[in-house]
Amino acid sequence: MDDEPPQLPRIDPSIAPSVGFPPPLVYLGFLLLGLLLDRLASLPPIPMGRSLEWVGFALMIGGIALIIVSLGLFKAYGENPEPWTPSQAIIARGPYRHSRNPMYLGMLMIQFGYALWDASMGVLAFVPFAFIAIDRAVIAKEEKYLRGKFGKAFEDYCAQVRRWM
Repeated sequence: MDDEPPQLPRIDPSIAPSVGFPPPLVYLGFLLLGLLLDRLASLPPIPMGRSLEWVGFALMIGGIALIIVSLGLFKAYGENPEPWTPSQAIIARGPYRHSRNPMYLGMLMIQFGYALWDASMGVLAFVPFAFIAIDRAVIAKEEKYLRGKFGKAFEDYCAQVRRWM
């Protein structure tokens, strides 16, 4: 009888997640679809006061800052931020202490912020679609890869840090 816990399958370190497209293009694509929807459906602007324009602007700036800090950490660790490349380390510093995906969170903040800043109902309508697409088509693949590569270390990280916030 074996009392040891089952081990997670290990993968070849040269293998990378099977993400086949740049995630920023997903957000950009949904933002552009929202603008197209605004134009084609003649959607009214989001009913709001001017103060929400500033909230939108602040969200965009915050999202950009979050991405820059996250990219800086990737550089400090010698990691490539492209999700289809192999990883050598689990980054658990800076924004990665609070979110396993701060770059994707930053991109979502930019899209949502733009919707508020531009009062775009169409862009706002596509925010959930961008969230779901990234969560299911990108993050799920990345996390499967990281579980296989880092095993318990990644499981422990997941137990301490939420996927988004």
